[in-house]
Amino acid sequence: MMARPSDGQSEALLARILSSLDDDKAENVVTIDLRGRSSVADFMVVCSGRSSRQVTAIAEKLVQRLKDEMGRNSKIEGKDQGDWVLIDTADVIVHVFRPEVREFYQLEKMWMPAGAAAQASKTI
Repeated sequence: MMARPSDGQSEALLARILSSLDDDKAENVVTIDLRGRSSVADFMVVCSGRSSRQVTAIAEKLVQRLKDEMGRNSKIEGKDQGDWVLIDTADVIVHVFRPEVREFYQLEKMWMPAGAAAQASKTI
């Protein structure tokens, strides 16, 4: 598997995503650096919303901001249920969960380096 060259574009996209999540009060935001570990994306972001309504709103606003500000079309899945929304921006994959659903799947544990402990607002 070959890592994609980094031209700073994915870092700029990540910064805008984190800013949007912060603006919309997403909780327990964790960033996982996938460069050199996956060809799917450079980064994965996992966060929580307090309710299905907030999860959906965080996702919708993020997709709209990326389109308006960066000309970036994103794929979005799971918006209708509001339990777990996946936003695929190509370079950054964003998962927005309700807390109970996030705890059940423990997605970030699958991607953390061995021995690492997840910490909110940290890059793993």
